[in-house]
Amino acid sequence: MADVINVSVNLEAFSQAISAIQALRSSVSRVFDCLKDGMRNKETLEGREKAFIAHFRNNLHSVNRDLKELERLSNLVGKPSENHPLHNSGLLSLDPVQDKTPLYSQLLQAYKWSNKLQYHAGLASGLLNQQSLKRSANQMGVSAKRRPKAQPTTLVLPPQYIDDVISCIDRMFPEMSIHLSRPNGTSAMLLVTLGKVLKVIVIMRSLFIDRTIVKGYNENVYTEDGKLDIWSKSNYQVFQKVTDHATTALLHYQLPQMPDVVVRSFMTWLRSYIKLFQARCQRCGKFLQDGLPPTWRDFRTLEAFHDTCRQ
Repeated sequence: MADVINVSVNLEAFSQAISAIQALRSSVSRVFDCLKDGMRNKETLEGREKAFIAHFRNNLHSVNRDLKELERLSNLVGKPSENHPLHNSGLLSLDPVQDKTPLYSQLLQAYKWSNKLQYHAGLASGLLNQQSLKRSANQMGVSAKRRPKAQPTTLVLPPQYIDDVISCIDRMFPEMSIHLSRPNGTSAMLLVTLGKVLKVIVIMRSLFIDRTIVKGYNENVYTEDGKLDIWSKSNYQVFQKVTDHATTALLHYQLPQMPDVVVRSFMTWLRSYIKLFQARCQRCGKFLQDGLPPTWRDFRTLEAFHDTCRQ
């Protein structure tokens, strides 16, 4: 096998070198033991010093002798040939350069970012739960004793329960009609008609509102095949503004433990647009500013403001 690997090593000298290493370690240990014991077993100080020096000198000579023997044997051992096969270890030189493919550093950075995101999400959830009583419109008029019990936070709710919630909201506001449909399975889509002012397409996931699109009352909200058009924007700037404000309202009304309250609060806020073209701005007192009526509605007081006056 030595011929196959082509290793020119003197095994006899190698075995002797191992024994020489052990002898060297023993002699070095005796030197430190001598230093540790110090001057002992002599009556006079002079006798103790002479005995200590003689013992210490003998130990140093032993270390020197063993070290020379080890050096002699190391020259007899030889060294392996440089052209013997490396097998799989030869592939180590093919590893990519860390500067060109920093995979480890990227994974470490992603792990730290994920931990920070989870930490801040927990803090945000705690703050939102503390402010839960302030995140509904003030016109709901539901007392704490009559408030319904918290619903499960799961996204999968029975369709019948969702239908009952939407039907109850539809009866709450006579000037608002809500048509519910499920063209793509269990997910509900609402077409909300607010008087003769506007129409709103509400896309929902279970009882959670995903997004909304606001269009004028006379605008077409259906595609050519008769389905609700959930992609096209309104042709009027005023309803595009209201769409942006509705998206902001969805981010404001967040209460995962009670999704039905979120839907009612959003519909209450949306109902305040019944006088979109009749309400004055509560700050500047004007009906129009830059050709637009006050399109912003305060989330708590539902007062009308121009987009530039609400700050």
